[in-house]
Amino acid sequence: MTTIYDIAKRTGYSPTTVSKAFNNYSDVREKTRQEILEAAREMGYLPNAHARTLTTKKSWTIGVLFVEGTGAGIRHPFFGAVIEDFKQVAVEKGYALMFISKDVGGKQSGYLENCRIHGVDGVVVLLSDYGDPYFQELLESNIPMVILDYETAQAHTVCSDNTAGALQAVEYLVSLGHRRIAHISGGKGTFPGKQRELGYIAAMESHSLEIPEGGIVEGAFYSLESGYAAMQQLLALQERPTAVFASGDLLAQGAVMAARDSGLAVPADISVMGFDDIELSKFVTPALTTVRQDTALLGRRAAEVLLSSIDEGRGEMQALVFPVEVVVRESCAPPAEE
Repeated sequence: MTTIYDIAKRTGYSPTTVSKAFNNYSDVREKTRQEILEAAREMGYLPNAHARTLTTKKSWTIGVLFVEGTGAGIRHPFFGAVIEDFKQVAVEKGYALMFISKDVGGKQSGYLENCRIHGVDGVVVLLSDYGDPYFQELLESNIPMVILDYETAQAHTVCSDNTAGALQAVEYLVSLGHRRIAHISGGKGTFPGKQRELGYIAAMESHSLEIPEGGIVEGAFYSLESGYAAMQQLLALQERPTAVFASGDLLAQGAVMAARDSGLAVPADISVMGFDDIELSKFVTPALTTVRQDTALLGRRAAEVLLSSIDEGRGEMQALVFPVEVVVRESCAPPAEE
């Protein structure tokens, strides 16, 4: 069986340097580390995980606490993309990911107990309900943590500028000539949904545009079905909106389907705009105009913040907010003449 001493002999580096390369020590140059890892691959070396844990005092495991309301789980296009980019950074640094639940050994316990039983080095959190008491218990622990799409002074947080994105969306629709702009909200129970609704309201007020009664409809869980149902309510208003800004792309695509089933053309009769820029949005017909979140940046920076917290201590909590941008495609146009 190949050992680190065999690899040291093969590469000309000391056994200590070889060990440090495997454990991602910062005092080993990247070129040296790559040479050692390449030699290890060629020689079929498999590091002993238990020995690695004893040496570094780490489990080299990151817990993923991911619960979203649609039931899609990791298949949800936005969250799946963020987690994939998070994983790439973590794996490059030698970590494995493990999903965390409230159940341990078939018995409900809690997220914190699950993390402690498995000895995770840190946790990345994506939840639809941050009021969950089991999450609050984890938040108050000393486990290094980064949270996506949320704000709290108790942990590192990473999110997009949801309010600014909603402002940009309404500004774009106003620039096309729209004045009757409705909103399908992600719901005040979610942090991004609340922030996007506030941005929509602020933008409407800044242009002295009235939000009619019933002009804001909640689209639960950001799903196609809830977007469809919300659009049906908006189309039933006494004065139909000429444009709809939805808090998520799946909501927007559901809205487009509802408009079509009601005999309306998008965007000729009504414009629809989303938020997220999931992969599917450029392939549907009409291609969706939306607000783009940089999922790669969100995932990478969340991983970097968490790994730094694991290595160097939690330190001062960082609240990273990243800019978004409007992506113009085909689902929005000037309002039809009435």
